[in-house]
Amino acid sequence: MFRTYADLTKFGIVVFVILCGLAGYVVSFPLDQTLQFNHILMLVGGLFFLSSGSLSLNQVQEWETDQKMPRTARRPIASGKIKPAAAGIMSVVFLVVGSDLLFRTSILAGVFGWLTVILYNGFYTYWWKRKMIYGAVPGALPGALPVTIGYVANREDFFSAPSVWMFLVMFLWQMPHFWALAIRFREDYAKADIPTLPVVRGVEKTIQQMAHYTLAYVAVALTAPLVFNLSYVYLILLVPVSFKLLQELYIFTKSKGEQRWLAFFLWINTSILIYLFVPVIGKWMALFVTSQP
Repeated sequence: MFRTYADLTKFGIVVFVILCGLAGYVVSFPLDQTLQFNHILMLVGGLFFLSSGSLSLNQVQEWETDQKMPRTARRPIASGKIKPAAAGIMSVVFLVVGSDLLFRTSILAGVFGWLTVILYNGFYTYWWKRKMIYGAVPGALPGALPVTIGYVANREDFFSAPSVWMFLVMFLWQMPHFWALAIRFREDYAKADIPTLPVVRGVEKTIQQMAHYTLAYVAVALTAPLVFNLSYVYLILLVPVSFKLLQELYIFTKSKGEQRWLAFFLWINTSILIYLFVPVIGKWMALFVTSQP
């Protein structure tokens, strides 16, 4: 039963969303205040229910498309384990509960939460994904908003340098992440008539675009010391991870996608968590130092 629920809500992605939201929350938290655990729990609960509702609603919207793709044909609705109506009702309940918790966390958290749902379940699901070769680019907007939701739980200045930096890192990460998957499963996307970049323009063109976005992603990440107080954390974590990711990108690009696809995919996904939590570590190291007598 739990496996069916986890597959319907894409539980792994939900956990990732919560981690990103917590990173934004910690970075924006004022050092001179005391942590309120009920406030954190409202944020976590809001992100959990809103993202679970949005992701399960996406399967309600796309279950017929999912049936055409071997990779997604076993999903609960596509395989007939759950009726679309039942999943739809659960999705709506989760969305209502999640948005209520986020609005209790802060007004802006609730606003950005619903903006995420509208962009993902509306624009991306019905237009960008189905009609645009580069749909992953605007589709990265809702994917990058969880960190902003966490940030505005404490502060309203979402155009501040830390907030914009974290959003940009998450935004740029998604193109190489998604296109790596699109290369791996390009036959599935072709069967479902989804015009992903590898299907329409080919693998070589896709790899070129992946390289451009990965370089931009790493470049923004390496500017972290200009935005955050990182000290030696920068050298210990961020620099080595960036070097390893660029090394894997070089091998993957040089082989035209024939070698080390999995290594690149794992490192691009590992890097985003490192990049987002390096500022978190720097923030709480500063708190520890300032709290010493």
